[in-house]
Amino acid sequence: MIKEIPGKVERVVEHSCLLGEGPVWDARNSCICWLDILNGAIHQFSPVTKQHTVVEVKQLIGCIALTTDGNFIAGLKEGIALIDRHSGEVNVLAQPEQQLPGNRFNDGKCDPAGRFWAGTMALSEEPHAANLYMVDHDATVQKKKTAVTISNGLAWSLDGKRMYYIDTPTYAVTAFDFDVDTGGISNERIVVLIPETEGAPDGMTIDNEGMLWIAHWGGWQVSRWDPHSGKKLMHISLPVAKVTSCTFGGQYLNDLYITTARVDLSVVDLEQQPLAGSLFVIRDCGFQGLPAVEYPL
Repeated sequence: MIKEIPGKVERVVEHSCLLGEGPVWDARNSCICWLDILNGAIHQFSPVTKQHTVVEVKQLIGCIALTTDGNFIAGLKEGIALIDRHSGEVNVLAQPEQQLPGNRFNDGKCDPAGRFWAGTMALSEEPHAANLYMVDHDATVQKKKTAVTISNGLAWSLDGKRMYYIDTPTYAVTAFDFDVDTGGISNERIVVLIPETEGAPDGMTIDNEGMLWIAHWGGWQVSRWDPHSGKKLMHISLPVAKVTSCTFGGQYLNDLYITTARVDLSVVDLEQQPLAGSLFVIRDCGFQGLPAVEYPL
């Protein structure tokens, strides 16, 4: 019997994204940042001031990470870019898939050394049409994995020697040996397999015990897994089906923030799950995350 994590699931703000994604806790400003991919928007909310702001970037935006100057690096429709968090101004750094106009960037995150990793997907979700990239500190881009379908969750082990990665339609988390000095990955193997009845694995984070937290697209839940044994440890039920990602935030990194989506839900679906697309939080969830790594500028 998989234990359900206790705690009240709260809606953070009265707003529903079409495709909410990519939550990042900004400790510098004590706020949670998240995206509406299809509406090209970056949302920011401060639990301290209760202020909710939205920055429009005017194109599809798949992922963001914090930068050391207080702004964002992002994976967009047109490539990798720096974004001013106040104006939304976009400064494109690289366009590694300029020759693939049917693709867009999806999930991404900084590794322990501050390199930005971001993967792509075909807008049509065509199998094996996408890739995973690493953006080094000098903005040079390396292709790290090919023949990906929907590049999604990323996380690194506490000792920095493992990288965890999700290509959603595989229903698996793969691990790589990771070289923190070079960003090299090797020895790919499956460490977690998600039963298809539980929804497809989407975004992912890691806690300070080295356990993985996975959002289940179509699965009404976030779950906690042991990547060493492959076992599911516990889960949180959500009032919506399309759960997209999660991260830890708050002063002590013990509040779990969860993004969700309402895209392609029918009228009947939306009647059953009116909060679809909301950002949720479980305050003081009983577990603690790790600080977000910033991209150095």
